[in-house]
Amino acid sequence: MSNGKKSIVYSFLRGSFLTDESSFKNWRILIFVVALLLLMIYSAHSADAKVVKIAELNKKKRELRAEDVDTSTQLMKMKLESSIRDKVKTKGLYPAKTPPQKIKVIYNKE
Repeated sequence: MSNGKKSIVYSFLRGSFLTDESSFKNWRILIFVVALLLLMIYSAHSADAKVVKIAELNKKKRELRAEDVDTSTQLMKMKLESSIRDKVKTKGLYPAKTPPQKIKVIYNKE
């Protein structure tokens, strides 16, 4: 390596580009880059937190869906005529021997 290239690398490693008279331009760019990096890190963490929350909500949704299906199955079993007959048999109620009849009420307005 030539002596000129060694001196550029050496001055860069020493940080003289930040302490020269024209270093104000370098500091502005450096601060801007650091601000962009911080913004990028914040947005990445925010996105990760949202992904975790979405996963938790999906898990809860699946659990609630399973509970809903289970509850509706139990309700359907409870609504069956045979299960209702068994429950009211203990109270002394039995199905009617004759089918129900429709009663029509006619109301005359006078």
